[in-house]
Amino acid sequence: CLSLVAEFCCGFFVILILGNFWFLAVLYLLWLYLDWGTPCAGGRRSHWVRSWTVWKYFREYFPIHLIKTSDLNPNHNYLLGFHPHGVLVAGAFGNFCTDPTFKNLFPGLTPYLHIMPIWFGCPFFREYIMSAGMVSASKESVSYVLNNEGGGHASIIVIGGAEESLNAHPGSLTLNILKRKGFIKMALKHGAHLVPVFSFGENELFKQVANPKGSWLRNVQEKLQKIMGFALPLFHARGVFQYSFGLIPYRQPIHTVVGSPIPVKQNLNPTTEEIDQLHALYLQKLRKLFEEHKSNYGIPEHKSLIFE
Repeated sequence: CLSLVAEFCCGFFVILILGNFWFLAVLYLLWLYLDWGTPCAGGRRSHWVRSWTVWKYFREYFPIHLIKTSDLNPNHNYLLGFHPHGVLVAGAFGNFCTDPTFKNLFPGLTPYLHIMPIWFGCPFFREYIMSAGMVSASKESVSYVLNNEGGGHASIIVIGGAEESLNAHPGSLTLNILKRKGFIKMALKHGAHLVPVFSFGENELFKQVANPKGSWLRNVQEKLQKIMGFALPLFHARGVFQYSFGLIPYRQPIHTVVGSPIPVKQNLNPTTEEIDQLHALYLQKLRKLFEEHKSNYGIPEHKSLIFE
């Protein structure tokens, strides 16, 4: 979905250049140059955009629910690890980039959804995603959000990243997390409390073409992902007036469960052992969160998370 909107925005920019409005394109390029660092400096959110009526219908389509299991004290900053990526990341967008669900459940906290920096290079599209509360996933950007002295900031990072979207098959519980420890280091450096988040139903929105590890398709997808920075899962779902084939996601409920915070004491120079220790604790809390809630959302008792 992001790529489709981005392509439309880029196409519109090309039309400006080739048409009689090239001077507008030049002015925008000047603005882009001057505003280049904004996605790494907290972005430029708009309450008006986040409150568009269309987002209410977007959340109700699936529907999307945000489940609170514990209070988050607004005097602290938090780093929320979102799992799984899925194809659409609908739970992350619906709950953290639209109002008023999050602020009603967690008053005093401002959510920032970190996404790949490449999206902020797309003309016009960057303005939209920043207005929704999205910022860059760069270290500089995460540090800016978590460095708020008065607390009240919540960085949301989709830990599995684009690579994990290639595992987004219905019923899949595989998370790419064992080698991803950068978010742990950032939490330690800034003393940001860690919060595991699991979005039940995220992988049920689309059917993806079979791409087991080692297959030619998976190899091609992984190579393209390394070159372009984002993955290209081959997926399908339903159409507008029929349910057999199309690109509209299935109407499957999404329940995004926000776990209890893991207190983190600031450590400007954490050792590898300290990072590994906190990473292991995070995995333990994430698994516990999943096990405690899986029966509520249709996950069989014998199924558990798989960490890769």
